[in-house]
Order: sequence, then C-alpha cells, then structure tokens
Amino acid sequence: MPSGEAPPSRWFDKKHLILAFGSIGIVFGDVGTSPLYAIKECFHGRHAITPDPANIFGVLSLVFWSLMIVVSIKYVIFILRADNRGEGGIFALLGLLTASGKTISPGLKATLMFAGILGAGLLYGDGIITPAISVLSAIEGLEVATIAAKPFVMPLTCVILVFLFFLQHRGTKHIGRLFGPIMVIWFFAIAGFGLYRVLHEPRILLAVNPFYAIDFFMRNSVHGIIVLGSVVLCITGCEALYADLGHFGKKAIRLSWLGFAGPALLCNYFGQGALLLGNPQMNVNPFYGLVPGFLLYPMVALATAATVIASQAMISGAFSLTQQAVQLGLCPRMHIVHTSSDMQGQIYIPFVNYALMIACLGVVIGFRESSGLAGAYGIAVTGTMIITSLLYFLVLTHNWKWPLWKAVLLVGVFVVVDVAFISGNLFKIADGGWFPLFIALIVAIVMTTWRKGRAELAERLAGGRFPITNFLDEVSRHKMPRVPGTAVFMTLASDGTPPSLLHHVKHNHILHEQVVLLSIRPTDSPTVPPEEQIKLDELGQGFYRLIALYGYMQTPNVPRLMQDASGYGLVTEPMTTTFYLGRETLLTGGKSKMLRWRKAIFAFMSRNAGNPTAYFGIPPNRVVELGTQIEL
Repeated sequence: MPSGEAPPSRWFDKKHLILAFGSIGIVFGDVGTSPLYAIKECFHGRHAITPDPANIFGVLSLVFWSLMIVVSIKYVIFILRADNRGEGGIFALLGLLTASGKTISPGLKATLMFAGILGAGLLYGDGIITPAISVLSAIEGLEVATIAAKPFVMPLTCVILVFLFFLQHRGTKHIGRLFGPIMVIWFFAIAGFGLYRVLHEPRILLAVNPFYAIDFFMRNSVHGIIVLGSVVLCITGCEALYADLGHFGKKAIRLSWLGFAGPALLCNYFGQGALLLGNPQMNVNPFYGLVPGFLLYPMVALATAATVIASQAMISGAFSLTQQAVQLGLCPRMHIVHTSSDMQGQIYIPFVNYALMIACLGVVIGFRESSGLAGAYGIAVTGTMIITSLLYFLVLTHNWKWPLWKAVLLVGVFVVVDVAFISGNLFKIADGGWFPLFIALIVAIVMTTWRKGRAELAERLAGGRFPITNFLDEVSRHKMPRVPGTAVFMTLASDGTPPSLLHHVKHNHILHEQVVLLSIRPTDSPTVPPEEQIKLDELGQGFYRLIALYGYMQTPNVPRLMQDASGYGLVTEPMTTTFYLGRETLLTGGKSKMLRWRKAIFAFMSRNAGNPTAYFGIPPNRVVELGTQIEL
C-alpha cells in the first residue's frame, strides 16, 4: 500500500459515512436530477431519434459507458486526486499549475489563465441553466398528469425560482440539513421505479455491452453524433462534484457515488429504456412514465424539491467562484456576506444572486420548455469538461512528473470522449447552445479587462513610486510632528511608499506615532494557514511593513488581521487606529496599450467596484480616503 493512504477499513468509518450522506444532497444534486430530461431529449424533440429497440439499446449503452468513463473513472477516480490543499475546482487546478516547482513560460501561464477564465464563464452559464432546466423539467410532470396544467408550467417555474433566489440571503446552513434526507429519498424512489420496470424487461440490461453503442453510430452516423449531444445530459454536475471536494473529501464522494448515487441512477436510466422497449409512445416524458398514476403528484413534488436542491448547489457554487475570482484579481470587489459563523465557505453575494435570478427567469421565459434548454446545457457542460481535461494533463506532467506517454494515454481517452460530446452539441448552437458561449464571452471580456487594467494601473503607480528608504530619510531630516495612535496605509505594492501616504504628508504635514504599510496579497492556494499568513518588517522610526497572504477562498478581514499581528510584535489599539485608503479616478486618454473600449469598461468597473471598507471589514468611522487621478 502506498505511504500516506489509509487502510481499506477506514473507508467505512463513522466520519466518512456521515460525510458521504451529506454529499448526496450537495454534490450529486445536479447529476442526480438528470434522469428528468436526459433520456427524453434523446427520443423526443427536434434532434431526437426514433425509439426503436436498436436505438434504445444504443442510447442506453452510451448512457452507461458515459457514466462509467466520465463520472466514475475520469472524475471520481482521477480528477479528484488533483486537490489544491484539499480543495477542488477549475481555479484549484490553475493554482496547482502556477504554484508548481517547474517554471512555466509567461505565454503558457497567460494561456492557462485564459483557459481558466473561459471555464469559469462556462460554469456561470451552467449556473444559470441548471436551475432553469431542472425546475422546469420537474414541473413539466404536471403535463403528464393533465394537459390542462400546461399553461401553468412556466409561471409556476418562475415563482419557484424567485422564491429560491430570495431565500439565498439566509444561507444554506439550516436548509442544508434537509438536503441529504430529501436526496436519499429521491435516489431510492428513482431506483425503485426503474428496477420495477427492468424486472418486466430484463433484456434491457444487455445494453451494458459496448457493441450496442458502436452499432448505434454505425447505423445512424451523423444523427448518432447529434444524439450524443443529448446523452451528455446524463453526466451534468461533474464539475460541481470536483468543486465540492473541499467540503467532503475524496473518500466520502467516492463512497456515496460508487455505493449509492451511481447505482440508483443506472437503475432509473435502464428502467426508462425498459419502458420505451414496450411503450415507445412514452418518449414524450419517459421519466414520469415510470411513475404509477396515483404517485404522480407526490413524485412531481419530490422532483421539484430535488431540483431546487440541485439548483441551490449550483448557486452556492457561483458565489464561491466569484469570491475566488475577486481574490485572484479577475473581477472587481463585491459585497460578500458570510452566512455562517463556523463555516467559511458559506457566503452570499447579492449582486451575483440577483444577476443569476434575472438570467434564469430570462431563459425560462425565452426557451419556455426544458427541451429548448437542453442544447444550451450541453455546450456549457462539455466545454468545461474539456478545459478540465487539458489542465489535468498539465498537472500530470508538470506537477506529478508523469512520463509524457503515460499522461497522453490517460488524458487522451478523456479528451476523445470530451471532443465526441462537444461535437454532438455543436449542431445545437442555433437551438440554444449560443447562450452559454455568450455568457462565457461576457465573463472572459470582464475578467481579462479587469486583470489587464489592474496590471496597467500597477505599472503606472510603480513608475512613480518613491523608495521607502528615501521617504524615511526625509521624515528624519524634517522632524515631522507625530501624533498618538496608528495609521494604516493600505497599498497594492509590497515595496515603495504608498501614494496615499505621500498625499497625506503633502497635505497634512503630520504623521502618527506608528505607521503601518499594509499589503494584502492573494496566493495560488485556496487557503493560507494562519502561521503563514503574516509577514512583518520593522522599518524604523515607528514604521512597519505588514504583508498578509490570503488564499483565493478566503476573504480578508483587516481588523482581525491587525489583532493577529500583535503576536508578531505590532501592537495597535482599535480606537486609535485610522485606515487610509487610496481611491483612483481613471482617465482613459493616456498612453496605455489597452484598447479604448477596454479602458472604458475598466474605468466603469473601477467606479462601481464594491466599497473596500466593507470588503475588508474595516469600521467606516475609522477610514480616510485619499483620491488621485491616473491616466491610462
């Protein structure tokens, strides 16, 4: 057994069983509600294929092997190994690469960052489409019960979505306790209905033979590839599975997938296939076709609860993704509310919440039914998966020093599957696939513009930066008056004299007895341990340079940071401490290499960025802002 791995018996200890139970609700909400629409889209709609026995066996074979190769092998077995200090997600992969010991060229680093930004954009698209298609698919079950319910499907979906988003400010701490039990009931229900139908048509189990999948493509050629774009719907949620690694750990996620969620999904998918073998006319909604009439309304209610849980997980993921982007310098500061005092990852971002709500309502009203959203959903899922595969290949070769042939052999299989899926979805761009691409483009423009603008701004400030040693010499020579208390000057740069300090001295001709130059720097790690967070240098004459390191999943709190710094010798009194912040007014007529339209976007974002006082948790009555104009 490799060193560092736990003995097999620990897979089943109490801790991992509890975590596995909790992960069923959070991690597998998205992939767990895919049976509502995945098989339906293969056999009903604009790009559907005839539900004859050969096609049914072929599609079920594709579903089975997609779940095996993509979810079980690619993500659960391999991708989950790529953790960044226990955390997962696309930014965790980027952090592993940029923090690796092997030197990465500036060109490759920029390419990796753009790939990460594009993947983040597609995840935002996923976060918009998941609540819409999931809740809409659940409510469409009412149409199976009675056609009279059809006019109420879209309005009821919108009401549920509005209710869901308006509850976000309360956080998921309390409602999260219901996630596990509800999703356990959901998985038991879909597995039971599926198994009942399989017992009536056991020959459907022959679809595990990959020959049926190969035969499906040989008979249907291009149309078969298009249908593959619908099969991909059965593996939605893989990125959420990886992103939730830090909450539950590898063992709990693997245990809950391989021991419960995965088998339950297979039972339901094969049950839908068995239903269609005997009743091909049920292709309109085979999921609800499995449910006995007297249980239809309770099942619609359970499906609605399950899809709300799946949506909640994606919305929370969008909040976390935005927090990470802010810390990595990819988007402006936003107001972040921590909804739990004991769990750092539970946050609420009002701007993101209401932007997602408006977007979700827009796609429900615009596409009107789940079939219309299916094409959009596939592009978002497959685009993110292929980016993850390529980043994982670089982790294997750069970080883990795998031989090139071995990495190509493994990731090559993943990429072939990803490319096949994305090829099937390219035919659906006109039917809705353009939407996540549009979202990804907007996010890419915003993030790259902000990153480039901040780099240009830092360069402009660095060009006129006054060395701190020269400044201290001037202070000593002019015997500047000192007043009691502490002044904290916040600055992006960890060297030189902050412009806000120069402006303060120029206009007030006075200094506090103790002056702290505070720089908060993000790192490529998700978290930074407290013992590694603070670096303090005494500069003399009552001046200190304090550098604080934060991970991309941490939100800085400056008052708490000042308290922690007392353990390093910097003693401050909160009531006699004043924080000085610089506020730049950007003028776009300078000689910067940025295009004019990008300068305008950056200036707009800079003007509307979140208040740094609130973002850093500084008491507003202890803040002084000093403005300056800068030409870009």
